[in-house]
Amino acid sequence: MSETQKLDFSAVNDTTLASFNQHKNLIKRMLKGNSAECSECKKPLTLQLPPNTKNAKVSGKAPGIYCAKGCTDIELDMEAVALMK
Repeated sequence: MSETQKLDFSAVNDTTLASFNQHKNLIKRMLKGNSAECSECKKPLTLQLPPNTKNAKVSGKAPGIYCAKGCTDIELDMEAVALMK
């Protein structure tokens, strides 16, 4: 490849941006308390939040949005959310 040739990543960038925006909107809806379903298996998604007290039962899963079958698995960085306050 010569120095004057450039690769065109516009198609990949557009797809990545669309996917990012879909995930961002899904997270916003779930955090507002709305329900959503998995785009693959159509089962309901569940929102797992970190325990809010020291005596609360700790789950084996990290905070995130999950599908029962495992199709959707979005782990949330709650430490970053806490720093935004």
